[in-house]
Amino acid sequence: MRIVIVSDAAPPQVNGVVRTLQQLTQNLTSLGHEVTFITPDLFTTVPMPSYPEIRLALLPGRKVARLIKEANPNAIHIATEGPLGMSARRFCIRKGIPFSTSFHTRFAEYLNARTGIPLSWGYAFLRRFHAKSTALMVATPSLQAELRERGFGEPVIWSRGVDTELYKPRPDLADQHPMGLARPVWLNVGRVAVEKNIEAFLELDLPGTKMVVGDGPRLDYLKKKFPDAHFAGPLFGEELAEAYAAADVFVFPSRTDTFGLVLIEAMAAGTPVAGYPVQGPGDVLAFTADGAKAGALDEDLKTACMAALRLDRKDARAYAMIFAWDACARQFISNLALEEMPVEEEVTRELAAATATA
Repeated sequence: MRIVIVSDAAPPQVNGVVRTLQQLTQNLTSLGHEVTFITPDLFTTVPMPSYPEIRLALLPGRKVARLIKEANPNAIHIATEGPLGMSARRFCIRKGIPFSTSFHTRFAEYLNARTGIPLSWGYAFLRRFHAKSTALMVATPSLQAELRERGFGEPVIWSRGVDTELYKPRPDLADQHPMGLARPVWLNVGRVAVEKNIEAFLELDLPGTKMVVGDGPRLDYLKKKFPDAHFAGPLFGEELAEAYAAADVFVFPSRTDTFGLVLIEAMAAGTPVAGYPVQGPGDVLAFTADGAKAGALDEDLKTACMAALRLDRKDARAYAMIFAWDACARQFISNLALEEMPVEEEVTRELAAATATA
């Protein structure tokens, strides 16, 4: 098949949405499908207010329509609710072309945290955005149930996976940390932004060293406030995989993530996780009974951290192995709104019919 994926989140952004779509594309390609991305780098962009690292496409409507027609897809998936997503949605509705969407980010909560805009307004926008989708894909059953209660219809499950070849235990890092950090090393990886609640992690009274990997608008503030913490900046590939494997516990203080891809990356590297008993980490650790051996959740985050420190790293790795990307890619395909006729042929037929009528 030819599949178009429209996403306002794309490299150089570093977040779970970007990594999910990158890994999905690799697996779709290995299954013989052709994937075309429509992302901000193809457009004139402006920085997002309060978050300049994120670039927003400026007036992308016509070009989005042209790119979709040129790709001539059998299926269109809209991954984000930004300017590109909204433009693709308008095009599909105008042409009567079915499309699927996914719910990656708690847009309403993030908007509320940054601007004070009421949650009800944010969710009203999201309901409208996803209302015309043939399938709204969500990562976990609890998010599925929550969105159903919020009036989003019947969302379908599209789980997440992990590259277990890249993210793997590295026994040679067990004793001496490669950066010379005092153990135990408590690691957090992700976007350094207010909604990630990293401050709650850095305020904990823990032995050893707290390490933060990532970039974002909150980075300079946290560096100044917590000079004893180690801020490594963004890491990629082998360097990121080593950071996971060299840590003693992965600490996930977010209360708003819908899944937390970084959790299973850490566990795949053999590092137990600690977090609050909320939707993201709660769902990740709820897939099997063995999830409890891979991490610890508690409303007292320090209690969760100390409990995770006592867990067996082999159990964390074993649990992460249930998240296979090839199965996730097949699940994604099964959720797509497939066109019997590619877009280009359908638009051509429309024009021919209009000409004949005239």
